[in-house]
Amino acid sequence: MKRYRSRRKKIRRRVILALIAGSLIAVVVALHINITGILISVAEASMRSITTVAVNDAVYYTLSDRLRYEDLIEVSRDAEGNITAITSNAFQINRIARDTAYMSQQNLTKMSEDGVEVPLGAFTGIEAWAGFGPRVHLKIIPISNVECRFASVFSEAGVNQTKHSVYLEIVADISIIMPSGTRNFASLTEVLICESVLVGKVPETYLQADLFGDGYPLAPD
Repeated sequence: MKRYRSRRKKIRRRVILALIAGSLIAVVVALHINITGILISVAEASMRSITTVAVNDAVYYTLSDRLRYEDLIEVSRDAEGNITAITSNAFQINRIARDTAYMSQQNLTKMSEDGVEVPLGAFTGIEAWAGFGPRVHLKIIPISNVECRFASVFSEAGVNQTKHSVYLEIVADISIIMPSGTRNFASLTEVLICESVLVGKVPETYLQADLFGDGYPLAPD
């Protein structure tokens, strides 16, 4: 009888220990998942900020010389002054897109070398505390790919007048690799390059479509 009771106590003790161990493991796993999510979110926010600065600096450098509408777009007219054709300067467009993509890529690589700063509160796993505490440098491995493309928009500007706006769209695909996980995201920056008010009738084929079609996507060499 005593052996039976002793055996029951041992089984009960093992069950309790197993439950405690299982609960501890569950808590640790939950904390790890929560902390990982918060750390990756904070790192992504930091990389988005870095990407914006890197791209804007690249655009400023590439377009440091004042760019005129006539440098990119050629407008042909008939004898009555009506617009017959609107064509783009492919050489200039490709040059700007290539240089901007290359400079953006270089800036991103350089600016992310030191990693990102994460508030100490993020390591608690509590989202409300993620922005508090001293900053901790967190090493990351960013993998980025930058593409640029041109887009244009025609809009009514008055009687027999059409405003033509030319934009440069910079798309940065970023992958953040951290010990705690990986996050992929894309950042789009749109910059107005130039615009002009066209006087005269513009053919409907131009008004209803983007002059650059699918754009001029270019990755850095």
